[in-house]
This record gives sequence, C-alpha cells and structure tokens, in this order.
Amino acid sequence: MKTILGMLVTLSLIGVVSGGGLAMLSSWADPLIAANKKADTERAIFQVQPDAKNYEKVETVSYELYRVLDATGNAVGYALPWEGNGFQGNIRLMVGVTSDLMTITAIEVLEQVETPGLGTKIMEDPFRGQFNGLVADPQVDWVKGAPATKENQVETITGATISSKAIVAIVNDGMTNLRNDMKEGGAQ
Repeated sequence: MKTILGMLVTLSLIGVVSGGGLAMLSSWADPLIAANKKADTERAIFQVQPDAKNYEKVETVSYELYRVLDATGNAVGYALPWEGNGFQGNIRLMVGVTSDLMTITAIEVLEQVETPGLGTKIMEDPFRGQFNGLVADPQVDWVKGAPATKENQVETITGATISSKAIVAIVNDGMTNLRNDMKEGGAQ
C-alpha cells in the first residue's frame, strides 16, 4: 500500500510539473506563432497582388479577407485566405483576385501537409504559376494529362492529381463565398 501511494504521489508530481512546464511554454510560444502567422499572411498578400502597395482588412464578412490598394489608395482587388482538404490534410491558400472577381492574379500556398516530392509540387511554379492571370469565370476547371486549352483551366500534376484538384476546389469554394458576399453587399 505504501509503495502504491508513493508511486501515485510521484506520478502526480511529475504530471503537475510537466503540465506547468507545457503551460509556460505555450504562453511564451503563442505570441511568437501569431506574429509569424501575421507576417506570412502579409507577405502572401503582396505576393498574390503584385500591384498592391497597401491593404486593409474587410470587416464586413465572417471570414478573413483583405482589400488591396495601389500607391494612390485605389482598390486593385482582394487577397482571400481560404482553406480546404488536400490528400493528406488541410491546405491553406492565399488567393489574389481582381476587383471584378473575374481573374485570379496569383495563389500562394500558406500551409500544407501533402506528400513530399509529389503533393508538395502544388507549391512550385509550374503548377502554381498556372493561376497567374487565370480567368475564374464561371469557375476554375482542371484537366488531367493534357495542357490546358481554355482560359479558366489548369493542368493537374501527374502523380499528385488529388492535391492539384484540391487546390482548384479550394479556390472555387473561396471565390463562390466571396462572390456571394459581394452580391449581398457584404464585402464592399
């Protein structure tokens, strides 16, 4: 009985010390993680909107959205962070779009856990570059095993078709939500 009580006290003490240490580590790391995420978001805004000199957060929608401005303060479009499911987990993108919501200026992959060497090719320019100036009306489509023939198509990555299709689905989902909010006057 004395041995069991000693083990329980020891394990409880280890649990309390470990939990306290993790709580202290979390309180120290959380602000750094938030600052890094904000810096990544800002960098991505300017990557997907190359003509942007400034941006402002749109507060009238229920999701994260940024109106991007040129040097004179005129709106040149939007930067839309959006996420969805990939092959192995969540993919988070920054989608740049023109003010009329008809053309994608560029995309940037912010977070992904796709298969190294295959699915991670979604982050490389041969694939990602297809979105630069891509017509998104009525939506972005994909083709497999052949070059894109229409102004709203991208070619999927051989061996990473699911990841490629996921990017297209995420872009289309984000664009649908943004367009619906614009029709309702929410993202003005």
